[in-house]
Amino acid sequence: MTNPLPENGLAVADLEMANRLLDAISRVSQLISKERLRYPDRLRGVLEIILEYLGAEQGSIMILEKKDLVVQAASRKKLIGLRQPLNDLCCVASWVASTGTPLFLPDISKDHRFRGRGHGTYKKHSLLSVPIINGNRTFGVINVTDKAGPRDLFKEDIHYLLEFSGLLMWLMTREKLLNDLNKQRRALKKKNLELEQKQKIMEELSSMLIHDLKGPLSEVIANLDILSYSIDETQREFLDAAQLGCERTVRMVSNLVSVHKMEDGRIRLLIEEADPANLLMEAVTGIKGLARNKEVDITLDIPPNSPPIRVDRVLILRVLQNLLTNALHFSPASSSITTSIGLLEEGRIIEFSISDQGPGIPVAKQQIIFDKYARIAGGSDTLIGSGLGLYFCKLVINEHKGRIRVDSRPESGSTFAFQLPV
Repeated sequence: MTNPLPENGLAVADLEMANRLLDAISRVSQLISKERLRYPDRLRGVLEIILEYLGAEQGSIMILEKKDLVVQAASRKKLIGLRQPLNDLCCVASWVASTGTPLFLPDISKDHRFRGRGHGTYKKHSLLSVPIINGNRTFGVINVTDKAGPRDLFKEDIHYLLEFSGLLMWLMTREKLLNDLNKQRRALKKKNLELEQKQKIMEELSSMLIHDLKGPLSEVIANLDILSYSIDETQREFLDAAQLGCERTVRMVSNLVSVHKMEDGRIRLLIEEADPANLLMEAVTGIKGLARNKEVDITLDIPPNSPPIRVDRVLILRVLQNLLTNALHFSPASSSITTSIGLLEEGRIIEFSISDQGPGIPVAKQQIIFDKYARIAGGSDTLIGSGLGLYFCKLVINEHKGRIRVDSRPESGSTFAFQLPV
């Protein structure tokens, strides 16, 4: 009958080895995940844990860079940065990296495939070298030699070293992903700076154009007004068309200025108490002459005793003017525009609405009609305006904590309405 003690002793030794391996793997994992630690320091820390686990005194981690293996971590610091050509198969590390095969040499001095090592540098002739592999690609090599004490390295140590090579592959992949991410961040930051510079140039150019346009346009409008007193009725149609074109251009320029300022947060609302009925009547009065020339009738539906509202009077008046001008532009001759004021939610909300009998707006267009530079197609399917008028209206209403919407069906006209708190 055999004595079970040796088997029990072997089992205990195996368990201790397994526990030591798990502890070493855990420490490597923590080191890899540790924040604010440089990549070279992580590699050095992993190498130290590997050497401690195997009981070895010397080792190195070499990473493949193009056609060379470069020492990135080593027990002897002077080796860091040294390069070894991958095609130099007389070197153990190059042979392991090229073949992708782990190698255990009990005595390198007796293996004629490889060059001998420097005398006095190493205490023992045995060494281990395993590749760092992902799939079919080799990314580096781990080298271990000079096991401390009377024992030497064993071939079985290759299996343990391969466990650590997998963790190193994780570290290298993590580092590559971080580098790629940082590179993309830098590229994105550079692109954003370029876009900001272009945006600034565009804004400066817009400001220059606006400044240069305003003066001449105001002069043209004034001259057209003077001219209106000295022409006969046969020429009035042409004069009215010129006035309408100038007024639309002035409004477009004003919208452009206001949109830029509102987007940059440079417009502060000048809140004052205003009578909603007076606001609507003033806006209608401004286009009555143009509507009369186009034979478009404008009706007002205003309830008596509408409650006053606290708004930026100038901006809300411009919203009404924009909506009325759009309605007039798309209204056919001899049609009508209906403007109204209504109270909602037991008088807590006031709603302004403007309805025309124009061609209407397709449902798909209604989803984007208030977007910047979105434009409405006319009857001939040509795009009208700068695409800033309705966007300006949305910005103003949003600043007043209100809502703006459109209800429309093709060939049935459109209703633009906005709601404001009372």
